[in-house]
Amino acid sequence: MSLCPLVHLNGALLPLSDAHVSPLDRGFLFAHAAYEVTAVYGGKFVDLDGHIARLERTLAGIGIPNPHDTGGWATLHSDLIARNALVEGLVYLQVTGGAYDARDFAGPETFTPTVFAYADTKALIGAAARDGIGAVFLDDSRWKRRDMKTTQLLSQALAYRAAKEKGAETAFMVEDGFVTEAASANAWIVTQGGEIITRQLSPAILPGITRAGVMALQAAGGFTVTERAFTPEEAMAAAEIFTSSAGAMVAPVVTLEGKPVGDGRPGPVTRRVQRLYYEAMGADVASAAAFVFDRD
Repeated sequence: MSLCPLVHLNGALLPLSDAHVSPLDRGFLFAHAAYEVTAVYGGKFVDLDGHIARLERTLAGIGIPNPHDTGGWATLHSDLIARNALVEGLVYLQVTGGAYDARDFAGPETFTPTVFAYADTKALIGAAARDGIGAVFLDDSRWKRRDMKTTQLLSQALAYRAAKEKGAETAFMVEDGFVTEAASANAWIVTQGGEIITRQLSPAILPGITRAGVMALQAAGGFTVTERAFTPEEAMAAAEIFTSSAGAMVAPVVTLEGKPVGDGRPGPVTRRVQRLYYEAMGADVASAAAFVFDRD
């Protein structure tokens, strides 16, 4: 990943070194902030409308006034990638409750939001998509409104560190005997009978924009998805596992708790999902992701 030279801060595009946020900002003091990460491929955004809609929902849910209408958010994103000449990568956007002259939990009656965004150059279809990743189970200690995409990410950060210590790339979070989601992605399993299962939407999980994109592929892919919670034991017995997120898109999970998932390679269902998703976002699959045909 390579940070692009110009960032957005409160309506201005400027070098990162010139972008300053108050230490009294509620995002810094209380994690009172929403964020979104949107993929850019071929100079175009992937599912930007969905990310903006989720941002607007989160802002309403955590009491931060929405500083832009839908068109304004789209323009902000478009200007950022145009000025940075970004062709492939990610745009990170954060909106906080802003700063005022005190550290007060409740804050003023009306907040003046801080809006910050930057762009990263990143290959979106890379080694993780081709070869797969490893995962481990961890207890889910996050707050109870995970459907709000806020910056309260300490539990996720610690989960990634714990996974790394165990030789894996991500963690499957477990609560009350069921998998909620991966550390920063939605989780999917494919049973030995070919059934695709992912947890139903609720405050327990984030309504992933990439998750919605995968769900929309059912007719084209000739498969159906059952939306329900699954157990760690079901995951251990699965034929295939994958995750979905804006940053990694569709990532095969090839080991779980150090043991191979299926035959230890990305499976045919996962490959079909990847191919359809890449096609939907406009990728030349034969060139950018020829590996999706390796299970045909």
